Amino acid sequence: MVLPREAYPASRYDPSPLVDLSRKAERERLSASAIKAFLALAHRWRLRDEDARALLGGMSNGAWYEMKKRPDRVLDADRLLRLSYLVGIFKALHILHGPDLADAWVRLPNANRIFRGQTPLGFMIAGGIPAMQIVRRLLDARRGGF
Repeated sequence: MVLPREAYPASRYDPSPLVDLSRKAERERLSASAIKAFLALAHRWRLRDEDARALLGGMSNGAWYEMKKRPDRVLDADRLLRLSYLVGIFKALHILHGPDLADAWVRLPNANRIFRGQTPLGFMIAGGIPAMQIVRRLLDARRGGF
């Protein structure tokens, strides 16, 4: 007896291609816009420079101010991944909430047990990329009605 092969239902949508951040050409293509987006996000979230640097994985003052002055640099894969999560969090917050709450949310006390008494910003700074991924998944789940 031959069992039918299971297949996903036909769809008119193709999956987005994965971006290979190990390729310098991809990082060059994405870096300037990612930096500009992060600088705008940092302004809207009213991040202190030390918090912004911490979200980027720890960056010296000199490198931070140079990046703010000249955002046309090429970032490494780690920083691009961090920026991707943060921009996704920003977008999800603006879908879920009005602009004032969306921009303040990361700095507000949050009773969700995920944050263990910290603000979402403190949680992400302390936990790095895994914490950013958790926050992003939380907000995406809320967007989906969970």
